[in-house]
Amino acid sequence: MKLSTKGRYGLRAMLDLGLNAGGTHVALSHIADRQNLSVRYLEQMFSALRKAGLVNSVKGAQGGYTLARTPDRIPVGSILRALEGDLSIIDDKAETDGNHYEACIRKNVWDRLNESINAIVDSLTLQDLMDEYQQMDATQSFIYYI
Repeated sequence: MKLSTKGRYGLRAMLDLGLNAGGTHVALSHIADRQNLSVRYLEQMFSALRKAGLVNSVKGAQGGYTLARTPDRIPVGSILRALEGDLSIIDDKAETDGNHYEACIRKNVWDRLNESINAIVDSLTLQDLMDEYQQMDATQSFIYYI
């Protein structure tokens, strides 16, 4: 499986929203500026995220986006699935046509990879990413170059 830019940039944008919302609405133009992304591309992603119930939007001059839930209740897997769809390596519905070789490979390789991927992305939350980012950012602020 290879994530598209939609999944990668969407996760980045959600991390940005989580870190910068501070109880207020965040305009997509601000996220776009900080992340060097197109506002139009963000609009597409946030439309899918809103439909999935991960963000709320408010229109108008003071509008923007907020997280629909607290970051500790937003699994990374939910974000990626809202943007990418199913995260499986191969289609679960793919037929083995009675081929025992394919059935053996599917059971022992593809199914186990799918389970591992889902377990990882579902065990991480947006809050985990926010905490890690803040820890990394704090560490970086203490590096001085002469």
